[in-house]
Amino acid sequence: MAGRDRDKRDRDKRDAGRRESSAPAGEDPEGAEERRRRRAQFLRELNEAKELRARVQPRRARAARMRQQMRMRTFRW
Repeated sequence: MAGRDRDKRDRDKRDAGRRESSAPAGEDPEGAEERRRRRAQFLRELNEAKELRARVQPRRARAARMRQQMRMRTFRW
């Protein structure tokens, strides 16, 4: 019985932390704009890093492309 009470307290603490940290969906559109801008920047840098890696390690990049092609060929819709 004591174990269940402890589990419930832990769950309540976890849920309370989630409620405090999450903002309402309709609030702070500037924050959403900033988040989209940061995400776009991150994705640009990620693609740049992937291109650089492909240039530096052509054999691995070619093998990775071949594996991806095989995955796409064997994928069933």
